[in-house]
Amino acid sequence: MWRRRLGALLLRSPPSSSSAAASSCQHHRHHLLPSEEPLALNRLARLFTSQAGSDGGNSQKPFIAFVLGGPGSGKGTQCTKIASDFGFAHLSAGDLLRHEIASGSEKGELILDIIKEGRIVPSEITVELIRKAMETSSANKVLIDGFPRCEENRITFERIVGREPDIVVFFDCPEDEMVKRLLGRNQGRVDDNIETIKKRLKVFESLNIPVVDYYSSRGKVCKINATGTADEIFEAVRKLFSSLRF
Repeated sequence: MWRRRLGALLLRSPPSSSSAAASSCQHHRHHLLPSEEPLALNRLARLFTSQAGSDGGNSQKPFIAFVLGGPGSGKGTQCTKIASDFGFAHLSAGDLLRHEIASGSEKGELILDIIKEGRIVPSEITVELIRKAMETSSANKVLIDGFPRCEENRITFERIVGREPDIVVFFDCPEDEMVKRLLGRNQGRVDDNIETIKKRLKVFESLNIPVVDYYSSRGKVCKINATGTADEIFEAVRKLFSSLRF
C-alpha cells in the first residue's frame, strides 16, 4: 500500500540544494531516526493514512493530459483556453497545495508546517492531492499543468494513480523567447530578474526535459510551437485537441 510507503518517505531530512524545484526531485537523502522525525511530517503521515480508502466514489477514469513547458512558455495561459474550449478540469499542483493550506484544514496546516521547516512537500502528498481533485471533479477530462516536474514526480504519479497520462502536451519555446517574456511581464514577481530566470531555465532543462524525453519514447508527446501570440499558439493547440478522441 502506498500509504505505508508514504510513512517511510516522510522520515527524510531536508535537501541540501537551495533550489526548491531541484531539491524536491533529488534522491540522495538520509533517513531520520523515529525520535528525530519532525512533528509536522509525523502528523501528516498519520492523517493521510487515517483517510485511506476515502476516494470520493468516482470510479470513472478521466482522460489525462500533462501540460509541460519552460517558465515563460505560456502553458498556463493555454491551459485556461483549453479548459474553456474543450471542457477540461485544469489542475495545478502548486495551486492545489496553496488551496489546501488556505482551506485551514488539518492537512493544510501540516503542509504549511513542513514548508516553514524548510522541507519539501513529498511527491506522494502532492500526487494524492491531484488524485483527489481528479476523483472529485465532474469533468472526465483533466489537464495537469506543470506536473510532473521531474522523474521522481512522474514515477510517484504513475505508482499512486496507477496509470500514465493519455497525452503529454509540450510547449516548445526557445530560451531567449522565454527570457524576454519573463522579463517583460508586469506581475510584481521578485524572481523575474535575469539571474534567477537563468537558474529556473537550467532547473527546467535538467529536471523537466528528461520527463518529456521519457514520454516521447512512449509515443505520448505532442509538441506545440510556443512562439507567436497567445491566439496564434492556441490555433495549433485547437487543431491538436480537436483531433483527439476523449
